[in-house]
Amino acid sequence: MRTATARITYAWAAASALTITSWLLGAERGHGHASASTPITIAVLTIAFIKGFCVTNEFMEVRTAPRWLKRGTTGWLVVVWAAIVAISLY
Repeated sequence: MRTATARITYAWAAASALTITSWLLGAERGHGHASASTPITIAVLTIAFIKGFCVTNEFMEVRTAPRWLKRGTTGWLVVVWAAIVAISLY
């Protein structure tokens, strides 16, 4: 039981660190105007993908689910990430 608690604690700490990182990346730059750049946008979206993967695997316990559900969940995350990146590049 101790390893499950430690695993969830590490996942929570990683998700929190990634949230802070994406916030720092997306913070306003310049003279009061937000400046959107493509590399920062993709970096923040990639961090969101990693956090989504972490949440589904650790907190929704997909890690212990059947293989088809693991693949389906990861595939869904990839498709959503790719669609949002494509929309933001368009």
